[in-house]
Amino acid sequence: MSVFAGALNQRVTFQRPLTLKDDHGAVSQSWSDLMIVWAEVKPLSGREAAIAGRLSSELTHQITVRFQSLFDDPQQVAQLRVEYRGRLFQVHSAINEGEARERMILLSTELLER
Repeated sequence: MSVFAGALNQRVTFQRPLTLKDDHGAVSQSWSDLMIVWAEVKPLSGREAAIAGRLSSELTHQITVRFQSLFDDPQQVAQLRVEYRGRLFQVHSAINEGEARERMILLSTELLER
């Protein structure tokens, strides 16, 4: 199945985690932009649950992008996050559709602040 250019009409930024140490040795995590690509971002499902007395929301999305060599290791891809229009998505899995190396389907959860 080929990737149609018209379907990939949203610009997304892939980010990778960086571990930083300050002058005192304290460790913190930051994110670095890795690449900007065309994608299709589709919501899949949403739910709310009471966890530890707080209402928590979860929205899942499917992000489809063209295959790149970065995606050869799905476990590494699952450590990335995607920024789209100021929203952040944690990638949970990366599927090389049909093992054709044409497009990747990334299943992700939108990171929500409450």
